[in-house]
Amino acid sequence: MLESEHRTLYKKIHDQPLFKGTSNDEFTGLIAECELKYFQSSEKIIYFKTAEEGLFLILEGSAEVFIENNKGLSVLLEVLQEGEMIGFSHIAHYLGETVHPLDKHRLELEIMEDSFGLQIPASVIKKRLLDDSVREFILRKMAIRLGNVYASLGEQVKLGDEWGESEPFVRRAQDLMSSPAITIHIDASVEEIANLMIEHSISSVMVVDDANKLVGLVTEKDLVQRVIASGRTLPLKARDIMTKKLYTVSQNAYYYEVLSTFYKYGVKHLPVVEGESLVGVLTFHNLLSKRDRGSMGVLNTIEISSYGDLPIVREAIYDVLSNLIQDEISTIHTLEIITRLYDRLARHCVKLAVQSLESQGKGLPPVPFSWYQMGSGARGEQFMVTDQDHFLVYADSTNKNERKRSDKYFSLLGEEIVRHLEKAGYARCAGKMMSNEAIWRGSLSDWQNRLQTWAIKATDEHILLGYNFLSFRFLYGQSALNEHFKRMVQDQLKSSQTFLYYMALKEKDHPVPQFNESFFSLFRGKEKREMIDIKLHALFPLHHCLQILGVIKNVMGDKPLQLIEGLVDKKELSAEFADDIRHAYEVALSARIQMSWQKHLRGEKITTEIKFASIRRWQRAELKTMLDTVHSLQSRLLAKL
Repeated sequence: MLESEHRTLYKKIHDQPLFKGTSNDEFTGLIAECELKYFQSSEKIIYFKTAEEGLFLILEGSAEVFIENNKGLSVLLEVLQEGEMIGFSHIAHYLGETVHPLDKHRLELEIMEDSFGLQIPASVIKKRLLDDSVREFILRKMAIRLGNVYASLGEQVKLGDEWGESEPFVRRAQDLMSSPAITIHIDASVEEIANLMIEHSISSVMVVDDANKLVGLVTEKDLVQRVIASGRTLPLKARDIMTKKLYTVSQNAYYYEVLSTFYKYGVKHLPVVEGESLVGVLTFHNLLSKRDRGSMGVLNTIEISSYGDLPIVREAIYDVLSNLIQDEISTIHTLEIITRLYDRLARHCVKLAVQSLESQGKGLPPVPFSWYQMGSGARGEQFMVTDQDHFLVYADSTNKNERKRSDKYFSLLGEEIVRHLEKAGYARCAGKMMSNEAIWRGSLSDWQNRLQTWAIKATDEHILLGYNFLSFRFLYGQSALNEHFKRMVQDQLKSSQTFLYYMALKEKDHPVPQFNESFFSLFRGKEKREMIDIKLHALFPLHHCLQILGVIKNVMGDKPLQLIEGLVDKKELSAEFADDIRHAYEVALSARIQMSWQKHLRGEKITTEIKFASIRRWQRAELKTMLDTVHSLQSRLLAKL
């Protein structure tokens, strides 16, 4: 860690209410008993093995908190963000009020992004509890937590009576929000804000202007960071400390849309609006306390599943998908939700694969590694499990013996990953684009040489490999290695313009069909008359064009919608044309999902072909507009040749 980072973290610790006000010598002594830890994204931590572990404080980053009982069942409790901590349930033990600590449950933290955390042991907590200000701080935190527990318990009992074991998928923000929202004027003082929060037992206040228009919000975190921790003495008003960049949800937004917004933006308070009017507020805890048991149960099913249980997970995800389709949730949002579940399943399979090798006596990974998905899974389009597309990257070794050991280990790991994914329902790729194949795993140097070979020998096979590779998305492993890998790929592709040229030429050989009088002549065949393959004639050209334009503009490794945003930022696409592409993408995906799902329900073979005689006139018009847009995107790419 750099010295500047070290100082910044220690200042954050000293500014925490647990340590604030201590002298430098006293603080140095206390911090020497604590343990500062760095955690990588997706890393899991078992907490509360013993009461002596004390409190755990997130200094930077965020983590999901699960509670696990003695039967091994996990339930998502909350999301910890910067400045928040867990471990208050043992305070009574530290104060001597209980002889034995709580030992019925333990907590598991899953790191959501690279994070720094501080473990504050019981020995430090006991010393600091002698300070009245610390006791008051802990009392306040415990009172809030107790209130949340009772609210959550009451809500679950109510839902149990109302819904039983059914799936209340159709609840919307207006059914979940607190209303009316507590508001305060933009010129209100900090004291007024704090008193209002205490009066209503809330953790956030909506800020409005003279026209009663929502302009910001103030949370407890804002008060701590921008008032207390900053040490500012000037009279402060709401406008000085409020969070101005707001994310809102419509009162008609489905539960899933709200949950995705919380996760996407990392916020814990969401104003609920009707048009431009503020009608309520949702907190992340509020949403979790009112969650439907079925959808959250899928997460639990994934997290606790063993190798033998993996087939059950797929069926659980299909149940969620069925309800989303039935409730007519938008295609893009449906895929966001399902992709999150599939991502968790894939990560879990990799984790189980690593554990399997360890249990076989093969040890742990000898060097850091990263695992990537390709194809529809990487693009976030995998609404049903298909075949496998993935690869492995691992760090270079310092000597031949270490290199030999790494190659052997990751060869075994690649096979274990394929085996676990196959158990979960993912068929082995017919083209063998999987990390158990030597061509789809290797060290950083191996991958650099591989990309150079593809570029120098731009054969049809290498171009096909390039198309599949360029859709990669990092899913598991070390974030630092992933960043190194992405930089290497970007640098390599910058010097491979000829390869990109040949990739673009392939698009010229496969033009997107246009919907005109001669349209059907392109598809005349004995059994394929008046048909279009939505994947071959729309989605593939769209993806290929975005991939190539993305590489040219140094935007890569993202899902299609993110690629479109990146190309707009780089001035490659106009905002208007980007909107057209987004709409075309959703039309194509919607057609594919609806058609494939109906075939799945009927037990028919899944295909991506659409027979025009089976769809309505307005659907044909949508497909025509969609194909015209993809054709325009393809023409834009070809114009660059």
